Amino acid sequence: MGEGEEWVWVRPPMEADVECWAGGGGETDDARPLKVQFSEPAKHWTDATPIGNGRLGAMVWGGVASETLQLNHDTLWTGVPGNYTDPDAPPVLSKVRELVDSGQYAEASSAAFGLSDHPSDVYQPLGDINLNFGDSDDAYVAYERELDLTTATVSVKYTLGDVEFTREHFSSNPHQVLVTKISANKSGCLSFIVYLDSKLHHHSSANGANQIIMEGSCPGKRIPPKGNESENPSGIKFSAILELQIGGDDGKVQVLNDRKLKVDGSDWAVLLLAASSSFDGPFTKPSDSKKDPTSACLNTLSSVRNMSYSQLLAYHLDDYQNLFHRVTLQLSKISSGALEEKRLAFLNQIPLQNSTASDGGVSGLVKLNSSKVDSSAKLMDGTFKSTAERVKSFKDDEDPLLVELLFHYGRYLLISCSRPGTLIANLQGIWNKDTEPAWDAAPHLNINLQMNYWPSLSCNLSECQEPLFDFIASLAVNGNKTSKVNYETSGWVAHQVSDVWAKTSPDRGDPVWALWPMGGAWLCTHLWEHYSFTMDKGFLEDKAYPLLAGCASFLLDWLIEGHGGYLETNPSTSPEHYFIAPDGKTASVSYSSTMDMAIIKEVFSAVISSAEVLGRSDSDFIKHIENALSRLPPTRIARDGSIMEWAQDFEDPDVHHRHLSHLFGLFPGHTITIEKTPDLCKAAANSLYKRGDIGPGWSTTWKMALWARLHNSEHAYKMVRQLINLVDPDHEGDFEGGLYSNLFTAHPPFQIDGNFGFTAAIAEMLVQSTKHDLYLLPALPREKWAEGCVKGLKARGNVTVNVCWKKGELHEACFWSKNENCLKRLHYRGTVATVTLTHGNIYRFNNHLKCVKTCFLKEGTFF
Repeated sequence: MGEGEEWVWVRPPMEADVECWAGGGGETDDARPLKVQFSEPAKHWTDATPIGNGRLGAMVWGGVASETLQLNHDTLWTGVPGNYTDPDAPPVLSKVRELVDSGQYAEASSAAFGLSDHPSDVYQPLGDINLNFGDSDDAYVAYERELDLTTATVSVKYTLGDVEFTREHFSSNPHQVLVTKISANKSGCLSFIVYLDSKLHHHSSANGANQIIMEGSCPGKRIPPKGNESENPSGIKFSAILELQIGGDDGKVQVLNDRKLKVDGSDWAVLLLAASSSFDGPFTKPSDSKKDPTSACLNTLSSVRNMSYSQLLAYHLDDYQNLFHRVTLQLSKISSGALEEKRLAFLNQIPLQNSTASDGGVSGLVKLNSSKVDSSAKLMDGTFKSTAERVKSFKDDEDPLLVELLFHYGRYLLISCSRPGTLIANLQGIWNKDTEPAWDAAPHLNINLQMNYWPSLSCNLSECQEPLFDFIASLAVNGNKTSKVNYETSGWVAHQVSDVWAKTSPDRGDPVWALWPMGGAWLCTHLWEHYSFTMDKGFLEDKAYPLLAGCASFLLDWLIEGHGGYLETNPSTSPEHYFIAPDGKTASVSYSSTMDMAIIKEVFSAVISSAEVLGRSDSDFIKHIENALSRLPPTRIARDGSIMEWAQDFEDPDVHHRHLSHLFGLFPGHTITIEKTPDLCKAAANSLYKRGDIGPGWSTTWKMALWARLHNSEHAYKMVRQLINLVDPDHEGDFEGGLYSNLFTAHPPFQIDGNFGFTAAIAEMLVQSTKHDLYLLPALPREKWAEGCVKGLKARGNVTVNVCWKKGELHEACFWSKNENCLKRLHYRGTVATVTLTHGNIYRFNNHLKCVKTCFLKEGTFF
């Protein structure tokens, strides 16, 4: 091999029938680099770059004289399993209902404080890998730092004197290690000190000359009691072990102060970090856990010790790209003849997912010439522009490439923080630097947790949603006790906030947020949606239906006889939003909020549909649900033409409130649709105008999706512009919404839900579906994205969709149904065509929705 080359393990090419896409081929020549780029080391946490394998995450700061990799492990939380019941709640519930029935809403709101419980526990940071290089921060030149979304790797490069230093980082899901390679382009030039640290109670020590072991524990309570340590129960224990490998003839390692490793004169170094905890599920006390996190870390490192960096990287790429490359998006403002040909070639690709190689898809050797790898951090025109600068200039240039990047960034983050077997993505995914993070970084069930998983189905990452279903199953266990004791109802319930222990009782504090027993019900809509997209009957029967049925049982008992012969919920709130009662008093508790009714309708409909699929429609339980569904009050229109948020047309003291709860039926629900409820759609649009465009990041992206459902491309795009606004972390309180320099979305502060909401909303602008309908480019901003292609999106019925457009008009679309035949009505700008998609066939349609080509996809090919 020549200089600068190394052998890299890669998977063999996967076979695919690309001929039937009329062109086939690989990536187009003008494929854009999907990179988040920086011109300097991070100054704030939101300048650092996130990596993760679903469980083990890091924020890479990219410093020169010193580097910090701030670490997280998804199982590190305060506390122990709790008692989420309150035997004193039933009489309080009766009193609240009496006050609501008598129209004393402010008094009911005050009395409802008696239904609140203790707060959730708190997500904790693992610690830091600290690297000291001893160089001056002022002496370096040619600094580059970037996160490559196509490889899930972070690289840092800079030059000191005549030596170029490179650092590469990734978090491996197949091998559960965080991997860092540090190298120099001249022999013997790499020297540094490395050690581990943590904000939690811990001890760190060197284990020989190539390992550092850090062991510690989380607080057993969210605020550890002062004084007597025996009052603080044993919390989750954790370990992190760093293993060091170096290369070069003259490299040496020595131990400093029994806890640091000092490297001198090496050519390169590879750092492997494994982390584990004693967490053994939400129902096991840490003191009863049999897990040994240190042994687990040592076993993990033993399994990879004989693997080269290149092998670890190849396995990582195979695993990650199997998910990431399922969907590709290209947007362009301007049409050109050359671009048209390339767009067609792009459409003709089949996004492959699985390798059939017996070794997991990693086999064969190729040569990689590192000197030819593009690491220049340049955009396509050859001039450097950091991502922060691109965000700043978006208001002027409206660069569609930045929209592409932000769309894929959401998919990258979901892959990186939620994988089968991990915990759910919390309020910050898995990334957190604080022992007291904003809102405890806890999963909030009144929008935020649900939004985290909005892109999982439409954006072809259904596996990433599996932790959510595991979490719902845990909530059902605790929620059954809460339901029985607190409310004397059957089934299971969960409220507004939860944690690693599957907390299901109300939060501490004001009922305006704490008293919301619809959290579990909203989560249950994801169970049916997963089936409707994947058509996985086994999942529906074994996991989804029992959880849906338990939720519906609670809702049936929670509903009581109400006004006008309807069933009602009482007490009821519209999440986090007060109203002015008729007596002029501010209140939050009333009855039958619009969101309550919309969620219950979705759950009841899902249970009825599930029973139909499973052949259980004749049961008394289903008949009971059908009867209750028919007695729920309709969605009403207020005097000002907007959707009523509460059962009465109360005065709204905050018309620009961040939550859009009363529009749940439009999105993510399905009870408000353009075809079936045009009057409600008009009222929903009025509600959105009334709310205004300004709001937190997650609120902005919810508005994007709502406008997309209304097929209003102009306003959906307006919300794109609203979000892409650079937030100054030194003055973040001056902002509402926006993006940090690393593209994290801001509330502010950082909440990850907005990133996921943006990705889902972009997909919604391009493709929408129901059981029988498929809408192409329903909210495409034609003047802004005059030309483009998206491939690999999913529609309900497990249909894969590729769409290409030119000059703002549909050019071609391709569909493939994996599991079964399905009937679809294709919609495009008023044209409707009814088609039957036979499983295994690829169908190609022109801009008139006429099928122009059909071919059979070979069995064993996945996309």
